[in-house]
Amino acid sequence: MTDDTPALRLEGIVKTFPGVRALDGVSFSVMPGEVHALMGENGAGKSTLMKVLGGIHQPDAGKIIVGERPVVMSGPLEAKAKGIVFIHQELSLAEELTVAENIYLGELPRKRFGLVDWDRLYARTDAILKKLKVSFDARTRVGDLSIANQQMVEIARALTVEAKAVIFDEPTASLTDAEKVVLFDVIADLQSAGVGIIYISHRMEEIFKITDRISVLRDGQYRGTLDTAETTEEEVTQLMIGRSLDLSRNVSHHTLGDVALEVRGLSCGPLFQEIDFEVRSGEVVGFYGLVGAGRTEIAETLFGLRDPSAGSILLDGAEVRINSPADAIALGISLVPEDRKGQGLVLGMNCRDNMTLPQVDDLTAGPFVAEGSEVAIFDQYRDKLDIRTPGWKQLVGNLSGGNQQKIVIGKWLSMHPRVLIVDEPTRGIDVGSKSEIHNLIRDLAAQGYAVIVISSEMPEVLHVSDRIVAMYSGRIMRTFTSDEVTEDNLIQAISGIRSTGRVA
Repeated sequence: MTDDTPALRLEGIVKTFPGVRALDGVSFSVMPGEVHALMGENGAGKSTLMKVLGGIHQPDAGKIIVGERPVVMSGPLEAKAKGIVFIHQELSLAEELTVAENIYLGELPRKRFGLVDWDRLYARTDAILKKLKVSFDARTRVGDLSIANQQMVEIARALTVEAKAVIFDEPTASLTDAEKVVLFDVIADLQSAGVGIIYISHRMEEIFKITDRISVLRDGQYRGTLDTAETTEEEVTQLMIGRSLDLSRNVSHHTLGDVALEVRGLSCGPLFQEIDFEVRSGEVVGFYGLVGAGRTEIAETLFGLRDPSAGSILLDGAEVRINSPADAIALGISLVPEDRKGQGLVLGMNCRDNMTLPQVDDLTAGPFVAEGSEVAIFDQYRDKLDIRTPGWKQLVGNLSGGNQQKIVIGKWLSMHPRVLIVDEPTRGIDVGSKSEIHNLIRDLAAQGYAVIVISSEMPEVLHVSDRIVAMYSGRIMRTFTSDEVTEDNLIQAISGIRSTGRVA
């Protein structure tokens, strides 16, 4: 293999499902030691292309070439044997097994008579975990780890073989900033070893930080490859969606109403302390901070999932007690959770049933659910939110991330809340759908909703918020208006630096 031979090449890949051509003659390659971004909206064909590469789908036409040899992939294990390793966004771990057993699943080292060589297994695993600088060891049960640490176990799998190409699919979606640094170091080490990296992400700042080239798919077709150092976010976005996006900061054009929600001295043990803020009707208040700052825990307390240890919550000026989500819903507080698939949706149910689930008791006629009423609610919010689905019978698990998020939002809007809390509204959503969700949030505020947005993405919180609450270590450091906030003073605040320059 010569220096200009790709580590991995796909030529003219075609894949058709009933009624849909998911891939239409796609060609793609990654060089040894290159980090090559693969980008596109949800539904553009990225996942299908990777499933073809991993042997989950067989192509209708086209070739897969590893080094200089055409290959046929019969499944993920064969792909791994040929040096193609996948780090999936959706965790594929066995929670009851140890970290070591998950990393070497199907390839456990053996002694005589087929017995597992546990000492060798744990030693190998601990050596890999040391490179990743994690706080757990080979014997830890995976189910006892946080989602972020489970993602690190997925990443550890890439280090068990002599890989020719490693595919990272949204690898930082669940990682803290410190864990991202470790991940990028691992990627740099793989580069130095001559491994080709395919990096799939919707996060532009990551793409421009670590990649060499960017290839774009749209509607199942290859749209072009750009040198990262010579392009811009706007150019990549336009190639992805065929139009430019409004990436400016929020400028409100409507009058705010009365205070809908007020929080005074709210505390919850060590998670957060002495929280004071208010949200007016027609206002979007963004909560920004590092992972662990306490933002999600505040939302869960307002929704009745956690019991406060001190403080009070007022709606329309009257103090209320919220002991459960049922109390919150009855009072007009709704929560779109961070984990929409695990907490916000039932993926095996259809769109209509997901949207009407919280109010199914109110839609019963005798022992039966009033199907006509359910369909009417779904049709109303499908049109209102522009949810793209063939009909209400479509399983939610088959929708794109953006449309799944709209189903969750529609579910709560159909309950007519006073306060809508949206936690990480665009996590795992492509750039085009992000823009739609941002516009939807602003439209809801214009209609008079009081909206709280929790986000780990600075451009997002700047774009949608009228005011931004900056949190650090369970406390509010500062609250900014959209006019006074800058990237510098926002970063200082979430790093624990007060306006005086002192660290909290």
